Amino acid sequence: MSDSSGRPRRQTRNIRLTVSIVLLFIAVIVGGFVYRIQQPRVMTPAEMKVNGLYLLQTPRNFGELKLIDHHGEAFGRDRLEGRWSLVFFGFTYCPDICPTTMAFLDTFMAQLQGTEAEDTQVVMVSVDPARDTVQQLAEYIPYFNDDFIGVTGEFLDIHRFATALNTPFRKVPGQEANYLVDHSANVVLINPRGDYHGFFKTPLDQAKMKVTFRSARILWEKGL
Repeated sequence: MSDSSGRPRRQTRNIRLTVSIVLLFIAVIVGGFVYRIQQPRVMTPAEMKVNGLYLLQTPRNFGELKLIDHHGEAFGRDRLEGRWSLVFFGFTYCPDICPTTMAFLDTFMAQLQGTEAEDTQVVMVSVDPARDTVQQLAEYIPYFNDDFIGVTGEFLDIHRFATALNTPFRKVPGQEANYLVDHSANVVLINPRGDYHGFFKTPLDQAKMKVTFRSARILWEKGL
């Protein structure tokens, strides 16, 4: 039998099937292209370095921690495992760098979505434990973000931790009660194994930090 155009019905079905297959193939190609261009581009370690994130060739185990958070609870290495941590060394009496960096990190965290937001935490470790008591940190940290963690402890424990993360600090000499502390303004990156993964070098930039952080996560998850 033939259709209205005079072609056999089998031929008509074959033509329709061929057209459907071609259209499906085109849809798959176009869909794949759209998906790829929507995915964030993964930077190489060299590109990340140019954009401010310096990754260690081999993440470093910095040992155990014996510190305390601003809720009065123990803060050990386990508190840095199972998630990504952005660690900043500062102090509550800092007049400029510290509040600026903490506000920057609050804005940065607000831009993260989905898994990135869920498994990322911000930790400020005090380089001035003599004045930064648990109570002092408990008043200071929530001012920037209720989810941020403030950490203090014995001076030698903090100094050992900072040294292991290449973030030196020292009390400015020649001052009395209102002394300042010189310290690095870099933000340290700790991976979910609790290892020192790298650091974001100042000056910090929201857009660059977001794309480099995402790239570092993807590379780590792929085992690269």
